[in-house]
Parts: sequence; C-alpha cells; structure tokens
Amino acid sequence: MARGNSRRDFDPDFDPDHGDAPLTSARQDIVIGRWQGLRELLRVTGPDWLARGHRVRQLAQGCAGSSTVESWLAAEPHSGDALVLRAATETARAFNVAIAAGRGTPIDQQRIDTAVLSCLRAADAYPDDPTPWISLISVARLYPRGVRRQELGRWWDELHGRDPYSVEGHLQVLHYYSSRWHGTHGLMYDFARDAAGVAPSGCPLPVLVQYARVEEFRYALEAAKGRHSSMGIGQHWSSDGAVSDVRRTWERWIMGRGDQDVAPGELRDVNYLAHAACHAGAHDIAAALFRMLGRRVTRAPWAYIGEPEKQLVRWRKEVGVRE
Repeated sequence: MARGNSRRDFDPDFDPDHGDAPLTSARQDIVIGRWQGLRELLRVTGPDWLARGHRVRQLAQGCAGSSTVESWLAAEPHSGDALVLRAATETARAFNVAIAAGRGTPIDQQRIDTAVLSCLRAADAYPDDPTPWISLISVARLYPRGVRRQELGRWWDELHGRDPYSVEGHLQVLHYYSSRWHGTHGLMYDFARDAAGVAPSGCPLPVLVQYARVEEFRYALEAAKGRHSSMGIGQHWSSDGAVSDVRRTWERWIMGRGDQDVAPGELRDVNYLAHAACHAGAHDIAAALFRMLGRRVTRAPWAYIGEPEKQLVRWRKEVGVRE
C-alpha cells in the first residue's frame, strides 16, 4: 500500500455553512426558488446575533444569483427578516460585480447606492438587528473615496449600540480602514488593538489583530504581484510582536471562554488564530486550537499562503496533532 497519503491522514471539512445543518437545508431551498425555508430559519434564529449574522451572510451569497429574496419580498413586503436578507444580498451582489470588474475598477455607483438604501430600509424594518448596519459598513468600502468620516461614525455607533462585541462588525470597519481600501496599516492596527483592549475576558475581539496581520500580508502580496520570496514572510508572521499578539489573543479569548463548542459563526475566527499560531511558532496553542476545530475548517486564511488542505495537513503534523 502507498504510504504518506496526506489526504488519508486528515480529511478537512470545508463546509461553507460551518456545520450549520439548518442553514444548509435552507440554502438548498434557494436553488429551487423556495423562500419559505429562509423565512423559517431566520424566524427560529431570532436575536442570536452571532448565528443570525452568519446565516444571513451565507443565505445572501446564495440569493445573490437568484430572485428568491425578491419572491419573498413580493409575498411579504413588510417582513423585517426579508428586508434584512435583501440588504445583505444587494451587498453581496455589489461585491460580486466589484470582484468581476477587478481591483481598482470602479463599479456603477447606482448599484452601491441601491445596496445602501436596502440596508437603511432593513434597519428601519428591524430596529434591533445589527446585521443591516454591518452590511452598510461593508458596502461603504466600494465607494471610490469611501464615505464621510461622520457618516461612517454614525453607522458604527448604530451597530455598536446593538452588538458592541460583534467580530463581523468590527471586521468590516477594520477592512475599511486598511491600506487596501480607505486607510493605512497603522489606522487598521490601531482600531484592532483598541477594540481588543476593551474586550472582556472570553470575547473574541482580540482576534482582530490576527485579521489585521493577514490583511497587511494580502496588501503586500498584491504589491509584490505574488512573489512570496520578496516579502520576508517569516518575519511578518513570527516577529516578537506577532508572537505576543497570538499569546495575548489566546489568553484573553480562548482561555476566557471555557469549554464551549466552536459555534458556526466563530469557526473562521478560530481558524485565523490557529493560522497565526502556526506561523508564529506557538505550536502549543496551534495544537489546542486544531483539537477544538476537529475537521471543521475554513479556507481563509490558509488559502492566502498556499493550497488550504496541504497547509492544514502540514501544520497539524508539525504541531503534533494526529487523528
């Protein structure tokens, strides 16, 4: 028999729904244009903002290429859930157009405006929900010059007032402030560290620093046109500051959260910390995180370094995790 077949050693589960079976079932309804399953899923999710945000974003990706959410709105034009999903869907559509057009190519401002208006309408229809404000801050990136600081600040205040520890909400602001969009590396890191600094024990916000490090890497990679060897990769991930950040996030977030299972909405966050721990040489932390994750993994951020499955197989072996 052949030896060294890494795919048999570890079989990663890249389920885009992160193990959320009810979400997977609802997303299958989108394919056949059936909106009732989406309505029921969001109804039972209620004000669990972590689960709701994850589910809305995934549903929006599916709805972006269909008319399912429009069919729902035609049947129930005043449904807060439908309007929230429509806002996220218009945001996804705007980003899909931007990605297809290519970096640096402006897209039709009317499309961005449509998404913004959808977000504001959803916020009015479901006043307690932070999700439309997350979508709003996200789509603001697509304006060629961003939005006025006062406007972004007002949107942020609305979001923060509803869900002050939302990783996704903070992450959208972090992206906005990054050098790839409308800010600088310094501004991005300042925002990440400030948010991490006020987070209570067990809160995942410290992982924003790991997101910032990946964002900086992607910016440098684009500038280098993919030439990894020219970037000093090792130092980027394993400097004293990077190592300290990993251990700080581990202690403040993971050590403070107890033995809770990793929820679908936080699976990506744990992957970002595991990725940072591997590259920082913090193998004890990486091993513990891999055990928490099991087979459930996300393609990002592993895909920014190489082929995700190969990365995961390699690092699990290197830090001493066996099936």
